Amino acid sequence: MSSSKKSALVLGATGLIGKELVKVLDESDQYEKIKLLVRRPIELESKVCEEHIIDFNDLHKYQDLFQVSDVFCCLGTTIKQAKTKEAFRKVDYEYPVNAANLAKENGVEKFLIVSSMGADPKSLFFYSRVKGDLEATLTSLNLPSLHIFRPSLLLGERSEFRLGEKIAEKASGVINKLMVGPLRPYRGIQARKVAAAMAFVAQSKKKGNNIYLSHEMDSMVGFSEWRKL
Repeated sequence: MSSSKKSALVLGATGLIGKELVKVLDESDQYEKIKLLVRRPIELESKVCEEHIIDFNDLHKYQDLFQVSDVFCCLGTTIKQAKTKEAFRKVDYEYPVNAANLAKENGVEKFLIVSSMGADPKSLFFYSRVKGDLEATLTSLNLPSLHIFRPSLLLGERSEFRLGEKIAEKASGVINKLMVGPLRPYRGIQARKVAAAMAFVAQSKKKGNNIYLSHEMDSMVGFSEWRKL
């Protein structure tokens, strides 16, 4: 890992993975400045993090904020939260694509984004189809270094209670042990491990388009250098 200080920008800093990512980046010594683009103020005590309250519908107005080394995108919602498919697609597709374009225009070194297991433009499921469309668009942008993280079931404390996910999380310990061989990518993974994987990969020199599945994030070395898991 390089000892030189870099700068980062995080979109989606209030979500399950985003909150963990901010902690990981803040605790590391890799970034001298971390810009957080948020809709509302957040309680954060940090010497390197600075929050910018913005309107994501007018992301282009904040182009100067994208003059950083790495951009981390953890934006995402649910149909329940968004209310409509159109609103969901705006958050999970339009905002990230707009951010990627701004990152490219500003010469950002790495663009790292959370997608989802099963992302596929041809999927029968709307959620997976939107994620697939997002990945297809991002890979077509020819970003210098694109890193797509596809977690399976996300484990961790959410601000929104989801009964189905709570039940699945309770059972994940046993289920994960049974998921071996070709089933390994479907294992549940802690949000903090996804965040640590993103932070770890950001220090690599990998170029081009890269995709990471849950079991690959879970087995990455170097987590201890970021945060005790």
